[in-house]
Amino acid sequence: MPKFETTEKMFFSLMGRKYTDSQLEEIFPRAKAELDEHDKANHVLKIELNDTNRPDLWSAMGLSRLLKNYDAGKPSRYPFFSCAGHSEDNGGRELHIGKKAADVRPYSVAFAADGKVVDDDILTTLIQSQEKLCWNFGRKRKTIAMGIYRDELIKYPVHYDGADPDKTHFVPLHLDEDLSLREILEKHPKGQEFGHIIQDKKVYPLLSDDSGEILSMPPIINSAKIGAVEVGDSSLFVEMSGPILKDLILCASIMACDMADLGFTIKPIKVIFPEKTEFGKEITVPYYFQQDASCELSDIVRVLGQKMTVSEAKKALLRMGVESTVNGKTITVKCPPYRNDFLHPVDIVEDVMIGYGLDNFIPTIPRDFTIGRLTPAEELSRKIKDIMVGLGFQEMMYNYLGSRREYIDNMNITDSQAKAIFIANPMTENYEVVRPSVIPSLLESESVSGNAVYPHNIFEVGKIAYLEPSDNSGTVTHNSLGFMSADSAVGFNEVNSLVNTLMYFLRYEYTLKAPECDSRFITGRCAEIIVNGKKAGVFGEIHPQVLENWGVTVPAVACEIELDSLL
Repeated sequence: MPKFETTEKMFFSLMGRKYTDSQLEEIFPRAKAELDEHDKANHVLKIELNDTNRPDLWSAMGLSRLLKNYDAGKPSRYPFFSCAGHSEDNGGRELHIGKKAADVRPYSVAFAADGKVVDDDILTTLIQSQEKLCWNFGRKRKTIAMGIYRDELIKYPVHYDGADPDKTHFVPLHLDEDLSLREILEKHPKGQEFGHIIQDKKVYPLLSDDSGEILSMPPIINSAKIGAVEVGDSSLFVEMSGPILKDLILCASIMACDMADLGFTIKPIKVIFPEKTEFGKEITVPYYFQQDASCELSDIVRVLGQKMTVSEAKKALLRMGVESTVNGKTITVKCPPYRNDFLHPVDIVEDVMIGYGLDNFIPTIPRDFTIGRLTPAEELSRKIKDIMVGLGFQEMMYNYLGSRREYIDNMNITDSQAKAIFIANPMTENYEVVRPSVIPSLLESESVSGNAVYPHNIFEVGKIAYLEPSDNSGTVTHNSLGFMSADSAVGFNEVNSLVNTLMYFLRYEYTLKAPECDSRFITGRCAEIIVNGKKAGVFGEIHPQVLENWGVTVPAVACEIELDSLL
């Protein structure tokens, strides 16, 4: 979960008063946060957020904003936002996006800020916010890279475009040597860490002002001159680049609101794109793009189990910094400019619940009492685990989220074959896909077990989920058994024997059928398991290409059975 640090001085200044540890522990749950540690010797608060869908809370400014809104019962207002059809005065400040940027990182947005002298606390806080947003929300700079620059040294308009990596050069931050863009990837520590994002592109991203002075090479490093913000600076230029325009605009909105809370005056910048985007060819940043969301009062009452009037629901939302209007029994919320997490009516219900106050919910005793017992699915799972252990297999446990590389690319299959469920806004590429099969998890273990004595026999009974158009939700979730054996001598006969033994002890009749197409296995050396006329699973020898993708150097066989089909 996201964590951040802040000094007592800054946080209490933003809150307008001092708090004891017990008082902080009492109010932090309003933001689904907790006091992780209070370093009293250094006067530092370490705070952990128990939610990942609110990047606006990953700073002292964002957290204090929510807590102050809660106490005041009204939202913070930020007058510098433009919206479709209405633009704030940009004072001649413009950012021009070049056509070649589309070949590497197509979008960039920016705003300026002045009127506040940067001190040690502010500089530390801005750097921490930059790192948290780029690392967590921006997937380690892959989708969001942010730079903060000295605005007084910039000649507008600023230009963002693709540049020749060998002919373009500048002095990067923390070095004294003038290097080409390609050399920066090879020699600079940040180039070595993040260079993989752009190194295979024909052009590299470049941010420069109208006089040709280079600001940075996103997402790698700022220049040593304009990109070296120091204590005492009071005029800043903040820029974000990446492939997803909506995420960049939201990130800019969060930073603009945070800096406004620190005392800066936000100066909008007109961003001009080479082609029309989903928001048009020009926008003035900070830009409000969020859509209204609606929820029925009956849904709020049903989900929370608490009688509530429309006025009480509206008041609860105001305490969460959310304005709303009412049409009959329908509540429509206007999403704050620093949020974009109202994806479903239940998200509105959650804000109502927290704003209403958890202490105001009356505890009730359940009206119905039942005798606890195992479900048929759990009984089957436990029986299968006993059988697999008896057959000499070791049980494993894995995450249910992973990467596209693990679940699709390495398995030698396409998106349509995998039927994988992708997370709409993952915090990192390592958790972007819901697991559609147990077999990739088993292969991941085998890929790092080459030094262990063979044979390797492992299994897992766990959940899988995949797209299914015939279901009302469009997806299905099943309990699944996956097992794998890796050894120089394993083949189809061995895995066939294991399947036969398993089904014998489970007392299930089955037949085998050649699969139409399953590129995970060797053609002619795999089979589908048919129970009661329906496909229940598949097994066979893993295809050599799949083994090579995973770095497995010995033959392997695997089987996967959807247990729900056996019930």
